[in-house]
Amino acid sequence: MGDNIAIETRFAKERYDQLPKLAAELVQLNVDVIVAADTPVIRAAKNATQTIPIVMTVTGDPVSVGHVDSIARPGGNITGLSNDLGPLDGKRLQILKEAVPTVSLSAIFDPTDRVDWKMMESVSRALGIKLQGLPTFKGFDELESAFKAARTNQVNGLMISSSAWTSLYRNKIINFASQYRLPAMYPRTIDVRHGGLMSYGPNLLPMYRRSAYYVDKILKGVKPSDLPVERPMAAELAINLKTAKEIGLTISLEVLQRADNVIK
Repeated sequence: MGDNIAIETRFAKERYDQLPKLAAELVQLNVDVIVAADTPVIRAAKNATQTIPIVMTVTGDPVSVGHVDSIARPGGNITGLSNDLGPLDGKRLQILKEAVPTVSLSAIFDPTDRVDWKMMESVSRALGIKLQGLPTFKGFDELESAFKAARTNQVNGLMISSSAWTSLYRNKIINFASQYRLPAMYPRTIDVRHGGLMSYGPNLLPMYRRSAYYVDKILKGVKPSDLPVERPMAAELAINLKTAKEIGLTISLEVLQRADNVIK
């Protein structure tokens, strides 16, 4: 049987300003469907076309950012999957404190400033943790300086926010966290699989696979507006014991027993 599908790929190579151009190229090719991950990519695709179907593989709340009209009835030409499970940062901070009881000053690593500071401050007070925001920055050259600032300010815990930026620089962030021996809580299971210490949030791998279902339906004639957006059922706790050993951390058996994924 011969091939009956062609796949065109475009990658911005850490240049978000290139996204509109790349999306326009796909539209000019008159592709049958565009698969897009992360909010900036989805936004660029949406701005480039209101007719070609777009499948979201990973995004936050697609309603609040204007990707779709509603979860059940997306409307327009966009549907797919959302990893939005509501505000989880407070729970992440709580788990970080349970796993690392010595944490007294935690820095929020959030280049896009999406953290609900009011909620986080309330949780941190109850846990006896002081919060500090790391300096915002625009590129990799400023990344290490943020970690140096954390060390200088005697930060002993990190909260990594969920954003396209932290996904793009995932490996670099993980490497710096290990280099500076800072226990860090990440938002996604995939972060732990890449060497992050621990995460509490959705497992994205099944979502990437599930996006093929949407592509298949659309190629068979189903309209995106007739395919409700899907979200994960629950958050998962993942822990990487290799990383814990590297930074000299022992995680209690109680916390380990609650983990959905433990990497040894």
